Amino acid sequence: MIVKICDTRYFRPWRSKYLLLTFSQIIALSKLVNGRLKAIFRISVFAVSILNCSIICNAQDRNILKYDKPAANWNEALPIGNGHLGAMIFGGTSKERLQLNENTVWAGGPNNTIDSAARPYVDQVRQLLKEKKFQEAQALANKSLGPKGNSGMPYQIAGNLYLDFPDHDDITNYSRELNIGNATASVKYTCNGVNYKREYFTSFSNNVLMVRLTADKPGMISCKVGLQSPLETGFEVKDNDLILSGLTSDHEGQKGKVKFNIISRVRISGGSKSTDTSGVTIKGADTTVIYLSIATNFVNYHTLTADPKLKAKNILNEAYKKTFSSLLKQHIGFYRHYFDRVRLDLGTTEATKKTTDVRITEFANGQDPQLAELYFQFGRYLLISSSQPGSQAANLQGIWNGDLKGAWDSKYTININTEMNYWPSETTQLTEMGEPLFTLIKDVSVTGKDEAKVMYGARGWMLHHNTDIWRITGVVDGAFWGLWPTSNAWLCQHLWEHYLFTGDKAFLKRYYPVMKGAAQYFFDVLQKEPDHGWLVVSPSVSPEHEYIGGRNSVSVSAGTTMDNQLVFGLLTEAARAAKELNIDHSFADSAIIYRDQLPPMQIGKYSQLQEWLEDLDSPTDNHRHVSHLYGLFPGNQISPYRNPELFAAVKNSLNYRGDASTGWSMAWKINLWAHLLDGNHAYKLITDQISPVVRGKASGGTYPNLFDAHPPFQIDGNFGYTSGVAEMLLQSQDGFIFPLAALPDAWKDGSVSGLMARGGFKLDITWKDHQITRLIVYSKLGGNCRLRLKQQAANHVLKVASGANSNPFYQVTELKMPIVKPSDSSKLKAEYPKTWLYDIKTIAGKSYRII
Repeated sequence: MIVKICDTRYFRPWRSKYLLLTFSQIIALSKLVNGRLKAIFRISVFAVSILNCSIICNAQDRNILKYDKPAANWNEALPIGNGHLGAMIFGGTSKERLQLNENTVWAGGPNNTIDSAARPYVDQVRQLLKEKKFQEAQALANKSLGPKGNSGMPYQIAGNLYLDFPDHDDITNYSRELNIGNATASVKYTCNGVNYKREYFTSFSNNVLMVRLTADKPGMISCKVGLQSPLETGFEVKDNDLILSGLTSDHEGQKGKVKFNIISRVRISGGSKSTDTSGVTIKGADTTVIYLSIATNFVNYHTLTADPKLKAKNILNEAYKKTFSSLLKQHIGFYRHYFDRVRLDLGTTEATKKTTDVRITEFANGQDPQLAELYFQFGRYLLISSSQPGSQAANLQGIWNGDLKGAWDSKYTININTEMNYWPSETTQLTEMGEPLFTLIKDVSVTGKDEAKVMYGARGWMLHHNTDIWRITGVVDGAFWGLWPTSNAWLCQHLWEHYLFTGDKAFLKRYYPVMKGAAQYFFDVLQKEPDHGWLVVSPSVSPEHEYIGGRNSVSVSAGTTMDNQLVFGLLTEAARAAKELNIDHSFADSAIIYRDQLPPMQIGKYSQLQEWLEDLDSPTDNHRHVSHLYGLFPGNQISPYRNPELFAAVKNSLNYRGDASTGWSMAWKINLWAHLLDGNHAYKLITDQISPVVRGKASGGTYPNLFDAHPPFQIDGNFGYTSGVAEMLLQSQDGFIFPLAALPDAWKDGSVSGLMARGGFKLDITWKDHQITRLIVYSKLGGNCRLRLKQQAANHVLKVASGANSNPFYQVTELKMPIVKPSDSSKLKAEYPKTWLYDIKTIAGKSYRII
């Protein structure tokens, strides 16, 4: 018999810190203290209950955002969501506001933005670029290759749920919390000697918003429940339901065509309620439960034929059959199935007792490692909550937007931001959350066929730097920013990475035509540049950046480094996909032939990785985009071991750019420094990101509710941060798995479990004094597991590695030798730690203790 002092389900990976006593040991202990076994058992049971309580509380506290006052603005409100339905909780005492979103409430209606007159101007701009008439090329592009019709539709607020509580102004003991461990929120306070509690969640299982109001004395719940929307077109009460009808906005010549309904129904215990068009009035209830559903007429990006009221009513009726408690249990079970897959422990200090806003302010003092952990898990929470199979992909604000026209319309900016949203999906075991992105990619591979044909005279498909729910593909916001035709290559990288992590060949077969179509587009549009005969993308831009500044700044160019890297990756991966599926051999051969004619990367006069085909970089340039560094991350093309000069050049470029930037840019830099194997510099960026937002200072930071600041709020910084921490702790992009590749000095001791590596490997890692003390590898797919370690390991299952990794998920592609301009050779020496390389042959479904 074994007596567990505590239940390990609640506190993995901290279980090793606690004691397990056998029955015989208890007997021995009882004799030692000359007591009776019965007494010992009573003490043990009491200890068990106390310890279990402390462990559960500790596990919960690790995942709680907490505050001692209501939100003063939107960036202090707390987000909940289920991929389809989202809410921001303000927590007011006399007046509570829940700001509501639904993922298909977008302005306008089905449309595309193809410019049928653009093609001759594309050819003219190409010619001007060949002649190095850069300013003339920019002027023509600005005039003739801008948006056609509109620059995309905004994602919009659906409305608000208001709860008015009479005489709840004078309160004490206020507490507002978001528990990302179970995806619930709560507000508690004392008023006139009564303790009030509100609980909130957005049900994953039934797609409703749930609110429960309770008090510790009967008959104390009196309030008014009401709905409001700036898009409201009608309001009615039917069978005691509040039913708000709405229609989204007209925008840039597009009529608003998304119809929606918000329906709220109230259930009380004790007391009374009455309903009219002003809302639901509740008096003297013991408990009040609010059910709320939202639905639209959206079917897909080209069809708006659903009945929103019927959809919302059916959703509400199904949920209303269940109690708050049963819905909550299902909700938590659904959520934890994803969230609990990854555990991280970076240590806990007294700082965890403080409110989250205070912890953000004090994080830079280095005394709160657990906040870095909480911020990591918050990113995973946001991805689960804003991107579910069947939902829309997470947009610039995820699913949360409090305006009719949010920042940058809350669209999909696909020159980095949308892709960054999904960087953590594979590494942190949220692979299912990528499905909405894959659906978006499939959609634009359809709408983008006409764009490729009409604007560029090409086969396949393409789109520019921005899209929306209607899957537009044309130039957005003007040629300076929008004439970037390479997003299809970046989007396809996510398809290939999903295959590398999961080995899902059925998925690869389903999406292979999408990759092939993107590759065929480049077969047809690559242009031969005049100086070397390389094939380049023209016209294009290095996203949102200029190489000639001033009043007549110039961004339009040919052969940017990012484009070269993106097309190199796409053609390589499309050819590999064809090989994996044993199809299209001639296509695969063609892809490699085209790929091998792309320009090599170039190292410029400042020992930097060039951003453009010409050596035009400035060492004083601190632009937020670092697009040319895509080849290091997430492009996985530059290695310290295979390309040391390029590796050093990337580091020089990143140092020239500096650390200070907008929020998402700092998050990208965390990932880049992690892949430069410099954990301390990555951690420095973490301290920059987890800092208060300073009004009037465009330098990123974190809002009190842990939302990342561009500013304003953009969710990509949250997701980029989570990815960055994962990449610091585990990398698998260079032909091997590298645990603790960029561990900073600040994280001396810790543990992480559940991070994923390519090839279906899952790792659990514990370290002390920066040395791994426990390393377990679980192999889902089998095959060779190659490990790079910063310490020697003695284990009979390990063999010293040599030659190429035999695991097909770990193939590496050799690059052309870079062109190195006259520069200081001392700045091109790669620095990386001493490591040891080991192989272990694994069997699918087996776990291996390495250390």
